Amino acid sequence: MVSTLVSFTTLFSAVLLLMTGVGLLGTLISLKLTMAGLSAPFIGLIMACYFVGLIIGSIHVHRVIESVGHIRAFAAFAAVTTAVAMLHGMIATPAVWAVLRFMAGISTIGLYMVIESWLNECTEPAARGRVFSMYMIMSYLGMSIGQQLLNTGDVASRELFFLVGLLISISLVPVAVTQSIHPQVPQAQTFRMATYFRRAPVGMLGCFTAGLINSAFYAMGPVFGHQIQMTVAQLSIFMTATIFGGLLLQWPVGIISDRFDRTAVLAVLSLLVAMVSLFVVHASRGSFWLFSGVMAIFGGLIFTIYPVAVARAHDLFDRKDIVPVSSCLLLSFGVGAAVGPVGASTVMNLSGSPHGFLYYAAAVAAAYGAVVWFLRQQEKIEIVPVADQASFLPMKSTSIMAAHLDPRSDIDEAAPVGEPKGDLREPSYH
Repeated sequence: MVSTLVSFTTLFSAVLLLMTGVGLLGTLISLKLTMAGLSAPFIGLIMACYFVGLIIGSIHVHRVIESVGHIRAFAAFAAVTTAVAMLHGMIATPAVWAVLRFMAGISTIGLYMVIESWLNECTEPAARGRVFSMYMIMSYLGMSIGQQLLNTGDVASRELFFLVGLLISISLVPVAVTQSIHPQVPQAQTFRMATYFRRAPVGMLGCFTAGLINSAFYAMGPVFGHQIQMTVAQLSIFMTATIFGGLLLQWPVGIISDRFDRTAVLAVLSLLVAMVSLFVVHASRGSFWLFSGVMAIFGGLIFTIYPVAVARAHDLFDRKDIVPVSSCLLLSFGVGAAVGPVGASTVMNLSGSPHGFLYYAAAVAAAYGAVVWFLRQQEKIEIVPVADQASFLPMKSTSIMAAHLDPRSDIDEAAPVGEPKGDLREPSYH
């Protein structure tokens, strides 16, 4: 295991640096917009542009990788992302920032695609679970470190934008000096969204719900923190605790997900998100450290809806369908992510309270939980026996290339739907 992971040291280093920069940039922009006095709905619209860019980029940027190769493509995307980050510090105009967020979404998804297709090509099937898990750990860790870097400079100045540019540009170094082979970009596969939705509505809606809530947190979390009078140091701890909680709870939720019916798990997860969201409202008025602990639980819950929903969808499909189904699930997440900041900011504005962000999260989670429970009671969905469920895998939404790296795609192709999918269950928590 160690030798396998060591062989990917350069790529994992690039992931850590990249995600640190991306994590810092998103929080910094949201915080500066609210410090400038912009309304929550306006901030929500600007921040949503990033997720629209992710969707558009996921469709088109693979052509750049195919035409110039991985290292040159990564260099191009890193250069664009660096330039975009620095331009935020040079042109402080909301309309321009909306365009820059859109461009950052396109270039960032290109960076994800390069790294994930590289990992996919160079990973043996038996090691996919470990490599994929380490990739997720480095992603969450980088995002968490990025939040702490808010304390290294004056948020009101331009210097943190240049720190973001430095981190993203340095992430190019491990990729540029690697002696690994140049991998092939996996072929994009078409998918029939309506067909997949009819087959796995709980999984599709779960990914959409995760997009609605997760993007709202990244976009409006700093706005919420600023409006309840957090200091920059407290805001960085608040964001870090939430993101790191998302990493820590992946494993225990994975164990539960592999041992019980996932439709019930998703319903309970949603109910818990709604309850914890409302409790956060109360905790935010008390001890900061209690509040941070509750936010870690909140993050652990909201960031596990997506992987459980993905696993639920894969319970119902064959190995050959994993990549197109995953692409469809990611699109569902992306649509939700584009809507989330706008929805959360609108509720904040209508309620006249920064806690509107939490009311929004509670309402979205409760609505999804109610839908799942209704479908179960009406027997509108297929309940898969626990023994026949696909393996849970800790994950976050990145690009469609992650679906090719998914170790579940290496399970015996001959296994029919509804029967155990072979012996490869390394990521499982049974």
